[in-house]
Amino acid sequence: MTVITDPGLLARVDALQQAYAHALDRRDMQGWLACFAGTGRYELTSAENVRMGLPVGMMLDDCHERLRDRVKYVNEVWNSVVEHYQARHLLSRDLCAWGDDGAIAASTNFSVFYTNSEGKSALLAVGHYEDLIVDEGGALRFASKRAVMDTAVPPRYIIYPL
Repeated sequence: MTVITDPGLLARVDALQQAYAHALDRRDMQGWLACFAGTGRYELTSAENVRMGLPVGMMLDDCHERLRDRVKYVNEVWNSVVEHYQARHLLSRDLCAWGDDGAIAASTNFSVFYTNSEGKSALLAVGHYEDLIVDEGGALRFASKRAVMDTAVPPRYIIYPL
């Protein structure tokens, strides 16, 4: 794996990460979906699951069709039956490198805060993303995004992807 030092490419990776967080912080699930490649997948799991080799996480959208299903669930199915919250993502790029398959392997630390309907704010999750990023038609997209939470149990149920 070769570490990426090209400032232009790193800026494009950062822009993709910011677009992802911006979409989630505004409950723009179509914007979230637009961050993924046509073969994209998303997984939310815990560091404990990763250490124990457990394959099932809290969310698993293993193909683009399931990513679209998640958008539909959040926007239509869950819209009137869950307590929504305002999410705020803070991101810090850790490492970007070229993978063997030509994809960009990126590691980014995250902290996600939430504010509930009563205006109370708290920390929702801390962890890191393990991403594979590809160039699709001149735009960078996530071929795979894995959010690994440091804790196994968040302080409340999670509606939106992290």
